[in-house]
Amino acid sequence: MKVGVLALQGAFIEHEKTLRGLGAEVKQVRLPADLNDLDGLIIPGGESTTIGKLAVEYGLIEPLRDFARSKPTWGTCAGMIFLAKDIGIDRQPILGVMDITVNRNAFGRQIDSFEVDLGISVLDDRPFHAVFIRAPVVTAVDQNVDVISTLADGRIVAVQEEHLLATAFHPELTDDNRLHQYFLSIITK
Repeated sequence: MKVGVLALQGAFIEHEKTLRGLGAEVKQVRLPADLNDLDGLIIPGGESTTIGKLAVEYGLIEPLRDFARSKPTWGTCAGMIFLAKDIGIDRQPILGVMDITVNRNAFGRQIDSFEVDLGISVLDDRPFHAVFIRAPVVTAVDQNVDVISTLADGRIVAVQEEHLLATAFHPELTDDNRLHQYFLSIITK
């Protein structure tokens, strides 16, 4: 199994380390040709506007969009924003492949970052320690999207739509590899 990690900006190295620890072959994606022969792709956290601008500059928007329409793709934090169909503004490049509406920086500035234990329906019963850094939140989902985790106040922070997965938090910044294992299981289905 070969998994790509979009390596334009953000926390891609941490995803690579986790995936390698689980036995996956990992390839950094910076150009359209890097998508060839991949079984899945992770779009990491970082700065969503920067990721979008660089994706445009390197001719990646359409190839990434085509890839995500047919192959397992997981967006974390900024990656969730990049996958969404609606982010409330038109001037930022996004893939627009996931039937969700996302509020960027929903929790405020960097100083408002936090950590919390979450229940995640696609994992076992143990809580998942989630790290939120200038995180988005999902404000609306289409009927074909499964909400797999919410905060205690009901705000949606993890969703799945068929082979697409999106989390508002950074699983790669913890020692818990269960979400990465789950993503690999989506690839092997």
